[in-house]
Amino acid sequence: MSKPIVAACAMTLVEDCTLRLDDPVDDLLPELAGMTVLADPHGPLDDTVPAERPITLRDVLDGTLGTGMVPAEPGTVPIADALGALEYQSPDAWIRQLGDLPLVHQPGERWMYDTAANVTGVLIARATGMSLGDAIRERLCKPLGMIDTAFNVGSESIDRLATAYEQDNAATGAPVVEDGPDGRFSRPRLFESGGGGLVSTPQDYLAFASALLGGGVHGGERVLSRPAVTLMTSDHLTATQKAVSGFWPGYFDAIGWGFGMSVRTRRTHLGPSVGSYGWPGFYGTAWYNDPAEDLTAVVFMQRAHAGDQRLPMWHDFWTTVYQAIDD
Repeated sequence: MSKPIVAACAMTLVEDCTLRLDDPVDDLLPELAGMTVLADPHGPLDDTVPAERPITLRDVLDGTLGTGMVPAEPGTVPIADALGALEYQSPDAWIRQLGDLPLVHQPGERWMYDTAANVTGVLIARATGMSLGDAIRERLCKPLGMIDTAFNVGSESIDRLATAYEQDNAATGAPVVEDGPDGRFSRPRLFESGGGGLVSTPQDYLAFASALLGGGVHGGERVLSRPAVTLMTSDHLTATQKAVSGFWPGYFDAIGWGFGMSVRTRRTHLGPSVGSYGWPGFYGTAWYNDPAEDLTAVVFMQRAHAGDQRLPMWHDFWTTVYQAIDD
């Protein structure tokens, strides 16, 4: 659930004209200038063609910059192995490694997951001259009163950091600790990941979600204009892009993608309604705004791999939420 916050931070820079949506990112991210593209997405890394155009901020925000998560078994797809081997030691080192690899597809050709949010984070840091965490704190967290949202938890609050679990792969299926108060979020991060590095609380995330539902304002503090919120929560993918994108066939049949989040384009269950937007997280967290119902739903739990909205628990959760609406 870090991706929507990072996208919103980027939109504050668009609003003050520090960034422009259709400008190439080359000036701030020279590592991504003059890119090459794989001739065959599954082929060797040295078989490439030139990129047909530069990568723009819009490409980065809507996930169509040309690179991202490539699901594949190790050793079967060279670019998947290369992307998986990127080292998250520092933003500059990471973006340099990314720029040394070819793009998987031409910019604007299709949607790809995750990497775009990390690129957004590096772009924000360079555009503001501060760390991504400081930029988010200054532009979003402080005005919205999000005092517990950051890339690590300080010693004064470490006893409040929830332990995260995952299911043991052994036959028992018993839960085992995946991360906890002495884990990776207990110390400053060398790489502040826009794709999934923030820790937060339900109260903080409700403030962020409420600001978007309120057209950019919450508690009397405006962080974005209403048109900016409308833009980032609209579906930006074309039918052609959707036809060749997604994690499985038909992935985009009922959703699209805005800036850092999904957007509901067709109602398939009791809820969410068309026009709802939001995104789940790795540890079973999720949030969605439904403007048609003036509704925000935020779920926080700590079970790895539980954010998949196809799981029966999520169908039951959304059914329970929407059947409770009484006009």
